[in-house]
Amino acid sequence: MLISQALAAADAVAPAVAPAAAAPSAGDAFLTNMGLILAMFILFYVLLIRPQQKRFKAQQAMLAALKVGDRVVTGAGFIGTIASLKNDTEVEVDLGNGLKVTALRYTISTVANDEKKAA
Repeated sequence: MLISQALAAADAVAPAVAPAAAAPSAGDAFLTNMGLILAMFILFYVLLIRPQQKRFKAQQAMLAALKVGDRVVTGAGFIGTIASLKNDTEVEVDLGNGLKVTALRYTISTVANDEKKAA
């Protein structure tokens, strides 16, 4: 109650105070919000989607380039040499000591030959 009287008295003393900024129109607010949403989508694309697509393409290229004799690391952590390429989805990996396993091609994590060349 006292605060409203104090504000009314302040308005009566200084009527030459500049008017408050007008609220934006509905169209301006809509465009601002859509601009922010667009900016967020661009950030998501640049920071999340695009790098994931690049990693996926690199992984697909590595899997397509597998050949007999490549030293590979599987998703389970086994290190072995490709003994044969059975078909488009399976490879036979020689783990050593005559132990050969059949692995799905997409479970090959890395080709260890590339790491030796880079070092």
